[in-house]
Amino acid sequence: MTNSQSSKTALITGASSGIGAVYADRLAARGYNLILVARRADRLEALCAQLSNAHGVKAEPVVADLTLDQDVARIETLLASRRDIQVLVNNAGIARLAPAAQTSANDAQAQIALNITALTRLTQAAVPAFVARKQGLIINIASVLAIHSMAISAIYSGTKAFVLQYSRGLQQELADTGVKVQLVLPASTATELWDLSGVPLAALNKSTLMTTENMVGAALAGLDQGETITWPSVADASLWDKYDAARSELFASTQAGMPAPRYQIA
Repeated sequence: MTNSQSSKTALITGASSGIGAVYADRLAARGYNLILVARRADRLEALCAQLSNAHGVKAEPVVADLTLDQDVARIETLLASRRDIQVLVNNAGIARLAPAAQTSANDAQAQIALNITALTRLTQAAVPAFVARKQGLIINIASVLAIHSMAISAIYSGTKAFVLQYSRGLQQELADTGVKVQLVLPASTATELWDLSGVPLAALNKSTLMTTENMVGAALAGLDQGETITWPSVADASLWDKYDAARSELFASTQAGMPAPRYQIA
């Protein structure tokens, strides 16, 4: 039996390898046709052929560099106009891990362009269409570094912190629309991102590395369980609840209208 006539389609960015390729396989297995977006045409075409044969779905390769305005615009048009697109997986991302003083302007801009600007523009393109149809799913891949920063991750952590806060705001905004937003915060995952980041994969502690298959499997299990925020490697889910409660308490304490006593001059 083939799913090639399925009317539901998932668009996945950064889909030619790693986490994006695993999402493509798992969603194809769930009956989704695919629009796979990445820079490498040869890998995209091979993956589309493989997934079409394995799952009987349509898989369209779309070659695009999402750090380029004109390429982002092409994907925006797809998201706004294709009524069959029900899922957007914002997976494309880049890390350049080095002290800010040793990071070139181009490397800094590339991280912001891909991790923030492209993700935001594609989400903003999808949301009105999803809301109009009263259904849709957006999966935003952030990182545990959204809540933690190191001496080499100031820019990368900043971009992922944006994804966290942007996604949480959208979740509140879209709560009663039929459109769901899942935020996924992976820890170290065995992908090509590391070798391109300046910190080789081989240098990492193997006991802390998760495979892409396990990461995506956990993220989809969280989605199936109704989670809006998924920490694939965190065993004690109450840790997030405590963190979020402390964040809410801190925010509430800011609504005072006066300087805190320790800042008041006698």
